[in-house]
Amino acid sequence: MAEADITVQVCYAMPDSTFLRSLSVPVGTTIGQAVAQSGLLQAIPGIDLAINMAGIYGKRKPLDTVLHEHDRVEVYRPLLADPKEARRRRASSKPAKG
Repeated sequence: MAEADITVQVCYAMPDSTFLRSLSVPVGTTIGQAVAQSGLLQAIPGIDLAINMAGIYGKRKPLDTVLHEHDRVEVYRPLLADPKEARRRRASSKPAKG
């Protein structure tokens, strides 16, 4: 008997558009394999999985994580600004209370 397939999604959000593809993959498929099969790396050539983090539903996971039915694989863009530094800049531009 053949192994069953599971359905997963692969997504990547850009400032002006979103890549979102549903895939039917064999049980045991990993995050890295699903990203490769989705066509994301061909559609957006600047993505490097050695640099860009990936995860499932907002939680970072290694590329060898095995997927389950209805998982949504997310590939994350690098941060443009350090969140702590951005918070400091916003705080210093506001007038002091008191």
